[in-house]
This record gives sequence, C-alpha cells and structure tokens, in this order.
Amino acid sequence: MTLQQLKYILTVAETGTITEAARKLYISQPSLTNAIRELEEEMNVKIFNRTRKGVTISREGEDFLGYARQVLEQASILEDRFKNGDGGKKQFCISTQHYSFAVNAFVDLIKEFGQEEYDFSLRETQTYEIIDDVAKMRSEIGILFLNDFNKSVLSKILKENDLVFHELFIAKPHVFISRFHPLAENTSIRNEELESYPYLSFEQGTHNSFYFSEEIFSDFERKKNIRVRDRATLFNLLIGLNGYTVCSGVIDEKLNGKDIIAVPLEGEDAMRIGYITHRRGSLSRLGKSYVAALSRYTGGKGTPDINNH
Repeated sequence: MTLQQLKYILTVAETGTITEAARKLYISQPSLTNAIRELEEEMNVKIFNRTRKGVTISREGEDFLGYARQVLEQASILEDRFKNGDGGKKQFCISTQHYSFAVNAFVDLIKEFGQEEYDFSLRETQTYEIIDDVAKMRSEIGILFLNDFNKSVLSKILKENDLVFHELFIAKPHVFISRFHPLAENTSIRNEELESYPYLSFEQGTHNSFYFSEEIFSDFERKKNIRVRDRATLFNLLIGLNGYTVCSGVIDEKLNGKDIIAVPLEGEDAMRIGYITHRRGSLSRLGKSYVAALSRYTGGKGTPDINNH
C-alpha cells in the first residue's frame, strides 16, 4: 500500500468515476484501475462497486476511505514538519446544522491553514446527513444539538454509528424574527403570541421526523409552517412574511444582517449544542484548530482531550 494509491482512491470517491479521476490525476484510466485493483487485493477489501454509470463506494470501502484520509493527513503533517512546510494540498470537511458560529470558526481555520492550495468543505445540511457524513468519515466533525425531546433517539443513533457527542455550550431557545416584527420590542416571547405568524424551519428530506428537526420541537401546534433548504431563504422570509424560527440565540450581524434579532422564548427545553466525532478516529490538527475556534465563538469548554471519548 502506498500514499499514492490512497490519493487515487480518494479522488475516485470524490469524482464518482474512474474516467474523471484519471483525468484529474493526469494518469491513464487503465493505470488507475490497476492501482485500485492491486490495493483492494493487497488489503483484502472491496472499496468500490463498479456499475455502468460509474463507481459507488461499498460499505467496507466507506470505512477504508475514512482511515485513508487520516493516513494522508498524518503524512501531510510529516511533510510540513520536515519539508519546509510543503505538506501539499490541505483537505478538511465538516457537516453542520445552520449555525453562524460554525461559519465563523471555518473562516478562522482557513485563515490559519489556507496556503496556496487547499480543499476545505463546509456542509450546511440535514441532521441525518450530518450523522451519516461523520459515521462514514466523509466529514471529520459534525455540529448539531441535543435536548430532552430528541436526546433518546439521536443518542441511540450516535451510539449505533460509533459516534461521540462533545458538548460546546447550553443555549436557551430564542425566537429569530425581523427587527420590524410586531413582537420585536418584547423582552421575551410566549408560543401563544406566535400563533398567527408563519413558522420557518429547515427541511429534513426523507428523514423529516421531529427528532431530526434543526429547530426546537414543541407540543404547541404551529398552524402556519414553511420549510426551506438554505439560510438566506429563511432569513428573507423572516423579514418578508413576519415569520419566525426557533434556534440557539447565537447570532452574527456580519452573516445574518442587522435586520434579524433574537428574543428569548419562554417555556422550552434548553439546547445542548456540540459536535460529534467518530469513536475510532482522532482529530487531525485541522480538527483540533476548528474545535478551538468553535469554543472561542461559543464560550464553550475549550479544546477537548480528543483521546478521551
């Protein structure tokens, strides 16, 4: 097994086809195919399933790719240390619910590690995909919340996938509304006061269970519901329709604009916001730096002992 072979399989996984991967790697398609076959035979693992439309990653291949990413990261650290900082292109991926502090920490990470070449991914996505991304080691870190309502279900899923939840901070639920909203002057808001306004939430796809909701689920019936996929659309509807959503209360004017405010919501359970990692993995230097940045923006508990899961 060589580092080159590991780079080959990661490129194939990213592109989804041998042809595109070969083009990107500047090698012939037969050479790439042979290199992958030799690696699979040597390691006694089937990494890819071949189809007429391309390749898909096998179940055991997902695990193998996760470890391959860690090996290449460690090799990059060695090159940084002993080859005058030339560790090659930096790669890092996180998956997160829609939090401004996750974006701010990502910006800090790029400022610290972004050199001439890097390939970083910030996936603001659905809750189930966050868990799946970290379970299959596509993402090193996932950011989500637990509370009394979803804890039993999500904790079971995390355990089944060998994932560990690390708490960053506890947030009291807030209502995000426009500063022009009729309730904007309130020092706090009750659910009953929101009954006539549209409730905005992030759509969760095929896993649209209340337990996967990015917003606080309440026993209070919300009569007007609008689901969206991205942050910009949600904030535009907050302003245009006098809508509202329920979240952590952590807000950033630079990202969200000055027209969105957070008002405490009465009578809802606290949110334990944190990040998940794979139990079998260890945080890379990029991961440690990102977690430290998260802690700075959230007033969290600081960088954890990542060897103590």
